[in-house]
Amino acid sequence: MEELDGEPTVTLIPGVNSKKHQMCFDWGPGEMLVCETSFNKKEKSEMVPSCPFIYIIRKDVDVYSQVLRKLFNESHGIFVGLQRIEEELTGKSRKSQLVRVSKNYRSVIRACMEEMHQVAIAAKDPASGRQFSSQVSILSAMELIWNLCEILFIEVAPAGPLLLHLLDWVRLHVCEVDSLSADVLGSENPSKHESFWNLVTILVLQGRLDEARQMLSKEADTSPASAGMCRIMGELMRTMPILSPGNTQTLTELELKWQHWHEECERYLQDCTFASNPHLESLCKIMLGDEAALLEQKELLSNWYHFLVTRLLYSNPTVKPIDLQYYAQSSLDLFLGGESSPEPLDNILMAAFEFDIHQVIKECSIALSNWWFVAHLTDLLDHCKLLQSHNLYFGSNMREFLLLEYASGLFAHPSLWQLGVDYFDYCPELGRVSLELHIERIPLNTEQKALKVLRICEQRQMTEQVRSICKILAMKAVRNNRLGSALSWSIRAKDAAFATLVSDRFLRDYCERGCFSDLDLIDNLGPAMMLSDRLTFLGKYREFHRVYGEKRFADAASLLLSLMTSQIAPRSFWMTLLTDALPLLEQKQVIFSAEQTYELMQCLEDLTSGKPVHGGSDTQQCQDDDIETTKVEMLRLALARNLARAIVREGSLEGS
Repeated sequence: MEELDGEPTVTLIPGVNSKKHQMCFDWGPGEMLVCETSFNKKEKSEMVPSCPFIYIIRKDVDVYSQVLRKLFNESHGIFVGLQRIEEELTGKSRKSQLVRVSKNYRSVIRACMEEMHQVAIAAKDPASGRQFSSQVSILSAMELIWNLCEILFIEVAPAGPLLLHLLDWVRLHVCEVDSLSADVLGSENPSKHESFWNLVTILVLQGRLDEARQMLSKEADTSPASAGMCRIMGELMRTMPILSPGNTQTLTELELKWQHWHEECERYLQDCTFASNPHLESLCKIMLGDEAALLEQKELLSNWYHFLVTRLLYSNPTVKPIDLQYYAQSSLDLFLGGESSPEPLDNILMAAFEFDIHQVIKECSIALSNWWFVAHLTDLLDHCKLLQSHNLYFGSNMREFLLLEYASGLFAHPSLWQLGVDYFDYCPELGRVSLELHIERIPLNTEQKALKVLRICEQRQMTEQVRSICKILAMKAVRNNRLGSALSWSIRAKDAAFATLVSDRFLRDYCERGCFSDLDLIDNLGPAMMLSDRLTFLGKYREFHRVYGEKRFADAASLLLSLMTSQIAPRSFWMTLLTDALPLLEQKQVIFSAEQTYELMQCLEDLTSGKPVHGGSDTQQCQDDDIETTKVEMLRLALARNLARAIVREGSLEGS
């Protein structure tokens, strides 16, 4: 087993003293229940009151953030779109499409970051404000890492364009210069503003030389003594060779031009052209890539990766991707100067500059509070064919493992679980099994939610889960006395035992009230009535009532007799069936033939000879017995009269 990268963080539970009491816990899909127990390590110890609470510890609290829900929802659409266009991606169009997808992910991160920033500003209490500001910092770091990975792994920028991408990367994420520029230019005399030279220096450090030249022109206009030096510096800035996107010059040509320009800058410095103006002299040293001059501007650079890009811009603008790691490591060491240790973000960026994708993913998994970032970045890099050789020892590749973890976290949320379904769908090895396990744990609080879950299961032919959900809904309907709904769900579940139970409830209600509820459902059972004998009986018995209502007495009599003799009618219901035969026996026209009457008489005798023992009070039993005796006597009399009429009628027909 691999060693842990570090000690796991300790979660303190308020009100629980784990040193004095034993803890009890139980794992769930996305959370853990923790409570104290009465068990004590010391055998002879007094029972003392313990913590009366049960605590829920969630492993992924970010899914409950209202702002981050936007991140999860928007990125879900991008993820699904990427999976669907995978087959269409080929050649150059593939790379451009993947870059576009990456930019879409980053735009969603930035949108959430801006929204979170507004929430932090509007926060009423300081604690909430600090919490939201912390989230802004995390989102900013995520976008910073993703942007660098996009440049190095997805764009795969070659020497020359690589530095242009890195400059844009720094400018995007070190944006204090814009507010500083607004302050300086908004003053009455910008060149006399206390932050004027800081602004010019930052513009040079970010390679924004055109803007720096414009600022120097303001200094030249207001200070005649330094006007000549400002013009020379402005000309150096204007002539600095940079490989622009539309430029056709080769790297060799660029290197030659840059070497000549560099020598010219050095000549001006050696000639002490800017000696009388320390600010301009410092700018010239920066443009020569002087490390000491750059490190003097630590406060303006603010971080080591800004220092790295500025250093490359003025010392090696055609740096090759393979050499980045050496410059990055030395820049980190120089910038920190042994005064502090690298932060987790520094380690992640360094791993990216070393082109160690797996280390980037590993460090991000440890540092970030949820799986969203690593799951989506890994999926995108997998589509770039950069992770094909990395399989994990427990049966899945890295992409699928991280997507499964992320989707599992979504299933802990009452509504975001619907997004998790698609992530499981696109995990070919373990996705379906994981979906089956998680979908069974979704609480079916409402019928609307149950129908959503059911539709998802039916679309994926998850037969067992469909049956389980239908059974649960049928049970709930029975408890709420909604027999029609219960019967519908039991039929959908193809659960014969439960369909029998519900059918019995229908028949019992009929006996008590004398009519059926949910007639539309029973009348339209169709082939579904064959699910169980009791359901078949319910459907046929309802059909008997319908035929009788239409005054088709002969058909009704045949159907009633078949229900009695086919043994599908419950014995407890025979007396009801025989009672239903009374109106037919008393009709003026003979409905039952002699043979049918004999069969009815046989059923009556079978019923009375095997009459079950009743429970209850003696008084109630006597009343029931009196009613039963009266019914039996009426039936025997009606059957005898009908038999006589049938024999006479059949004899008359034979004689004629």
